[in-house]
Amino acid sequence: MKQTLLLLPGDGIGPEVVAEVRRLVDVLAPDLLLEEGLVGGASFDAHGTPLNENTLEQARRSDAVLLGAVGGPKWAGTARDKRPEAGLLALRKGLDVFANLRPAFCFPALVSASSLKPEIVAGLDILIVRELTGGIYFGQPRESKVLENGERMAYDTLPYSESEIRRIAKVGFDMAMVRNKKLSSVDKANVLASSQLWRAVVEEVAKDYPEVELSHMYVDNAAMQLVRAPKQFDVIVTDNM
Repeated sequence: MKQTLLLLPGDGIGPEVVAEVRRLVDVLAPDLLLEEGLVGGASFDAHGTPLNENTLEQARRSDAVLLGAVGGPKWAGTARDKRPEAGLLALRKGLDVFANLRPAFCFPALVSASSLKPEIVAGLDILIVRELTGGIYFGQPRESKVLENGERMAYDTLPYSESEIRRIAKVGFDMAMVRNKKLSSVDKANVLASSQLWRAVVEEVAKDYPEVELSHMYVDNAAMQLVRAPKQFDVIVTDNM
C-alpha cells in the first residue's frame, strides 16, 4: 500500500516551496502518493474558513503532512478566528501534534554571518522542544470587550493539565537521552501558577531518567543566556508561549 504525503502549500512563499518539494519527490520517492489541500488564507478565500473539515480529514488519513506557510498582509484585517494562523492552530490541535522539535545548528560556513561573536556560535547545536497544543494559544476563556466606561479590554488564559506537561516533558527527556543527556526546562515558575505545576511535573518525570541532568531556568534569563552563552544548552523543553 502506498504511503501518502499531504501537501498544504498555504500562502506567501508556501506554494513556491511546495512546488519544489513535488519535484524532489518525483525523483527521490516516485512511489509516494501525493495529495494536496488548502489551509490558511488560501482556504479562507475558497471556503470562508482557514481550515475546512475536508482538509483536516485528509491530514488525519495521511502518513505525513508537509505545510508551506500561512498568512500575509492580504488577510491582516480578517477576524481572529478566520485569520490564516487560526487554520494552522486548528491543524495542530486536530492532529494532536503536541511536540514541536526545533533544532538550532550553526553550520561552520555561516559562523561569520551571525550577529554574535564567532566563538559564541561556532559549534552551536541545540534542540528546543516546544509544547504545541496547549497553554495560552488555546486557553479558554478569552475575550475582547468594551467596558462600561468605554475602555477596551482583552484577556487570554494560560492553562496546562498534568498530562499535557508530562507528555511533552517525556519527549524532552527522550531527546536528551539520544543527545548529551542534558535537559533545561524553561518556565516562569516565580510568577505563574501554570509554570509552578509545569516545574513540579517535570521534576516527577525526571525520576524516570536518572541519567539526564535536569536544570530549570526562568524564561527571561533563558533569553539572555541564549545570546550570552548558547552552547551551555543541549535540549530545552518549554511551553507554547
